[in-house]
Amino acid sequence: MCLIAFAWNVHPRWRLVLAGNRDEFHARPSAPLARWDDAPIIGGRDLQAGGTWLGVTDTGRCCVVTNVRDPRDPQLGVSRGMLATDFLVGSMDATTHARQLLGTASEYRPFNLLTFDALDAFYLGNRPEPRAQAVARGVHGLSNADFNTPWPKTRKLMSCLQGWVDAGGEDEFNPLFNALADERVAPDAELPDTGVGLERERMLSPAFIRSEHYGTRASTIVAIGHDGSGVIVERRFGPNGRFDGETILRIADSLLATHSST
Repeated sequence: MCLIAFAWNVHPRWRLVLAGNRDEFHARPSAPLARWDDAPIIGGRDLQAGGTWLGVTDTGRCCVVTNVRDPRDPQLGVSRGMLATDFLVGSMDATTHARQLLGTASEYRPFNLLTFDALDAFYLGNRPEPRAQAVARGVHGLSNADFNTPWPKTRKLMSCLQGWVDAGGEDEFNPLFNALADERVAPDAELPDTGVGLERERMLSPAFIRSEHYGTRASTIVAIGHDGSGVIVERRFGPNGRFDGETILRIADSLLATHSST
């Protein structure tokens, strides 16, 4: 994932509401949102490394991972996608998992990780050094920098989610999908300097990135209720923003709906 906003324990119905975009090279093979045959995971799948960028379970666990944008980092180590997979299939609660991961976090490629269980939520990262912090109730954001780093697109998505929560949003997620589809480029004065150059900072500044070789591959919304049931919705895109289909899966329930275009 490259852009995330989430509301933790602030909605009367939903314990967690998370909205995010996965930006990736279109040539990298991946499988769409589905229930995995070989693990109790509901999520998309990176067919190159084998892990996932975002997943949930029928027990109400959720995990999402992003990279850290820094061209000076050699990107060496264990695949980030396995971090999410390991948490989702594991039995440790979020607190115990965070404490244990701190000991091995430096072995992975640069990452930001969010973990959620029925009681707690944690942010973990390994750049510039391993760290973990419990997530307080409220609306938060994450991108390819650090927890709650105020990049323009992160602030906008957080503001939209806060407005959706304040308006009493429940099952109507279109306002959140509209925010994830925002293609407005941020003003130069608001752009971060992550070492990739001004032109690329401009290209990466919208919530939704549209180009032939690299761009937004999936927009996903997760909503998990205080009772553990919920829904995950994924909209997929191909080169130049081509719509490639949508999948909706119930958490702690059977398949609600699936449709896709070729």
